[in-house]
Amino acid sequence: METTKEEGPLREMAGNVQQAAGDLLGDVGAQVSGTAKELSGKAQQLYADFADVVRESTVERPFAALAIAAGVGFVLGALHAATRSRPNDIRHDWRDWR
Repeated sequence: METTKEEGPLREMAGNVQQAAGDLLGDVGAQVSGTAKELSGKAQQLYADFADVVRESTVERPFAALAIAAGVGFVLGALHAATRSRPNDIRHDWRDWR
């Protein structure tokens, strides 16, 4: 699901309204739910802004984006190889094969 810039402010506003209603009614659950919706809206806005920045920088400098992706892939592969456990039969000493 693609997050649009319009969803964030709407969710934030709905969270503010729900939180205010919870304050008026003394309902803690509504207050917490309103705060969660507000934070979710802010997170959606940040994600949409970040996606725009990444998209624009990728279009402007495609080779830099490719180099960064290759570097991240190399680091993740090295970490995976370093933490991978070996099968038990490889750990045996050469003297055990007699």
